Amino acid sequence: MEDQREALRKIITTLAVKNEEIQSFIYSLKQMLLNIEANSAKVQEDLEAEFQSLFSLLEELKEGMLMKIKQDRASRTYELQNQLAACTRALESSEELLETANQTLQATDSEDFPQAAKQLKDGVTMAPAFRLSLKAKVSDNMSHLMVDFAQERRMLQALKFLPVPSAPVINLAESLVADNCVTLVWRMPDEDSKIDHYVLEYRRTNFEGPPRLKEDQPWMVVEGIRQTEYTLTGLKFDMKYMNFRVKACNKAVAGEFSEPVTLETPAFMFRLDASTSHQNLRVDDLSVEWDAMGGKVQDIKAREKDGKGRTASPVNSPARGTPSPKRIPSGRGGRDRFTAESYTVLGDTLIDGGEHYWEVHYEPDSKAFGVGVAYRSLGRFEQLGKTAASWCLHINNWLQVSFTAKHANKAKVLDAPVPDCLGVHCDFHQGDPAGISSPLPVWSLCCKSSYQSPVPLPSTQASCPSTTPAPNSCCTLSRPSLLSHCCLLSQ
Repeated sequence: MEDQREALRKIITTLAVKNEEIQSFIYSLKQMLLNIEANSAKVQEDLEAEFQSLFSLLEELKEGMLMKIKQDRASRTYELQNQLAACTRALESSEELLETANQTLQATDSEDFPQAAKQLKDGVTMAPAFRLSLKAKVSDNMSHLMVDFAQERRMLQALKFLPVPSAPVINLAESLVADNCVTLVWRMPDEDSKIDHYVLEYRRTNFEGPPRLKEDQPWMVVEGIRQTEYTLTGLKFDMKYMNFRVKACNKAVAGEFSEPVTLETPAFMFRLDASTSHQNLRVDDLSVEWDAMGGKVQDIKAREKDGKGRTASPVNSPARGTPSPKRIPSGRGGRDRFTAESYTVLGDTLIDGGEHYWEVHYEPDSKAFGVGVAYRSLGRFEQLGKTAASWCLHINNWLQVSFTAKHANKAKVLDAPVPDCLGVHCDFHQGDPAGISSPLPVWSLCCKSSYQSPVPLPSTQASCPSTTPAPNSCCTLSRPSLLSHCCLLSQ
C-alpha cells in the first residue's frame, strides 16, 4: 500500500510539474499572439508609410517634370511668336514697297522718275525683309522630354520585404594582432546593397579553439561599423586568446553572427612571487612597494619567539610595519630568497621559449629601482644587473637623476629622457651562432612614455647560451618605490 502511495505521489508531482510547464507555455503562446498583433500593426504602419513616401516622391517628380515641359513650351512659343511678328511686319513693309514700285514704274512724269526710283532703291535696301532670318529660332520637336520608365517600373515591381542579411565571413589571413591592437577583416558571402552597418563582438579567453558557450568574460560590443574591417586599439592582452564574431544589419533586422574565430594575442601574464621577495618589500600580485619596517618586524618576531623581545615598547610593536599578507612561506628554512642589499622579487613564471613583452609602471615619486630578467641562479646577495646572470634598466631619482642599463656589474648611461613606463622584451628566436644548434635567448630592455610605442635599446641587448637555465622576470627596489606591471604584447 505504501509503495502505491509513493508511486501516486510521484505521479501527482509529475503532473503538477507538467501542468506548470503547460501553463507557462500557454502564457507564452498568449503573449506571442499579442506580440503578433502589435508587431503586424507596426510593420503594416511602416509599410504604408514607405509607400506613401514613394507616392509623395513620385508626385514630386511628376510635378517637376511637368513644370519642365511647361517651361520649355512657353520658351519656344515666345521665341516663335516674336519671330512670327517680325516676319509679319517685314511682309507688310515689303508689300508697301512693291506697290510703290509699281506705281512709280507706271508714272508718265519723266522728270520726277529718277528721284522716285532713287528713293525706292534706298527703301528696298533698308527694308526689314532683307535683314530678316527665315530660319526658325527653335524647333518644334519635344522628343528630348520623352520618358521611359520601363527600368524603374521593373524595379518597383521587384519591391519586396527586406531579406535577413547573411552571416559575414571573417578573413583570418587579412586579420592582424599587433601593438596592443587587433584588426579584424571580413566579407559578405554575397553582395548585399541593403546592409546599413555591422556589429562586432569580442571577448578575452584562455581557451584555444572555438568559443565556449560559458565564459567568465562577457562579450564586448562595437556597433555602427560602416566598413568590412575594424581595428580595436588600446587593448590589454592579459589572456592568451580573443574570440571574435560579426553580424550584418540592414535598417530593419540583424542577421546571424559569423562563425566565431579565436585569435592568439599571445599574452605573457605573470605575477610577482611574494615568497621570493626581500623582507623589506611589500608584494602584491601585480605590485611591489618598499617597506622599511618589513625586516625589523621579522627580527622582532624572531626575538619574541626566543623570549628576548620587548613587546611593551610601542617602538618595537609589530603594528608599525606589517609584511605582505600574500607572502608565501619560503621553502628555505625561513630564510628569504633575497637578503642584505639585494632588494629583489621574482616573477612566478619561468621563460623558456617564445617571444614575450611586458611593461612596468611606477609611481612618479619612486626613488630608485630596476626592472629586467635574471637566471634562476641569481644569488640571494646579488643585485640585479651587477652579475652575468641578470640584465636590467635602472632609474635613480635621488639627488642626481640617472637612467642606465646594467649587466655584469657594468652600467651604460642611456641618452634618453626618463620614461614613465619601462618595457622588457624577451625573444628566444633570435641568434643562431656557429656550434650551437639551439637559438639563443635575447633580452631587449625597452623604455616607453605614455605617448610613444616601445623602442628597443640595442645597447642593452645581450645573449646567453641556450643551455643556461631559463630566466625569471624580476624587479629590484633600492629605496621607497611602488611598481606595478601589466602584460602587454607588442610584436
